[in-house]
Amino acid sequence: MSNEIRHHLTDEILMAYSAGSLNEAFSLMVASHVSLCDECRARLASFDAIGGALLDEAPTDTAALAPDSLQATMARIAAGPAQPARPRRRPGVLPAPLQDYVNGDVDKIRWRAVGMGVKQAILKTAPGATARLLYIPAGAAMPDHGHRGMEMTMVLQGAFSDDDDRFARGDVEIADEELHHTPVADISEDCICLAVTDAPLRFNSLLPRLAQPFLRI
Repeated sequence: MSNEIRHHLTDEILMAYSAGSLNEAFSLMVASHVSLCDECRARLASFDAIGGALLDEAPTDTAALAPDSLQATMARIAAGPAQPARPRRRPGVLPAPLQDYVNGDVDKIRWRAVGMGVKQAILKTAPGATARLLYIPAGAAMPDHGHRGMEMTMVLQGAFSDDDDRFARGDVEIADEELHHTPVADISEDCICLAVTDAPLRFNSLLPRLAQPFLRI
C-alpha cells in the first residue's frame, strides 16, 4: 500500500490542529493523514515546538497548590472507571486513528448502501462537522457536486481522479465553495476514502438532492 503522497495538508490546517482549534471530525482527518505522511508529521512537530516555546515565554500568574494536590489527583484517577481495552492495531487499510473509531480495520465497518454500488459509514464525532468513510467501486463516479463549506477527502485504498488531479493512498483533496467536481474511482481497484465536511454538499442532479437529507451528505 506504499506510495508517494503528493497532496498534503496546508500549514493553516496543521497549525490549527497543533493549537487544538479544529473540531473532532477535522482533527481525525489530520491525525489520520499525519500517521501516513512523513512530511506533514514533521511540519506538525515544528508547529508543536513553536507553540511550546511561545507558552514557555508567555507571562503566567501562578497559584499556590495544596501540598497534597498531586496525591489527590492520582487518587481521583485511580478511582475513576476503568477504560476498556482497545483491540490491538494491525497494519491495514485504515490508519491507527481510524482503527480506534471502528474498533478494527475495514472488516469492522458497518457500511450503508447509498446507491450505484457506493457505500458509506458515518463516524460518531462531535457536532460541527461530519466524518464518513466512503466505499466507491472501481470505475464508479460520485455525483457531480459543489460545496457549501470545506470538504477534505483522504484516500485510504485505491485512487480517484477529478478534473483537477489524481489522488492515491494518503493524498488529501481540500475542496471549498469554488471547487465543483465529479470524482471517479480508478478502474483498477475499489476506492475507500475518509471524507470530512462542515456543510452539506451542493448537488446538481435531482436524485442526489432528494436523497441528501436521508444520507446526511
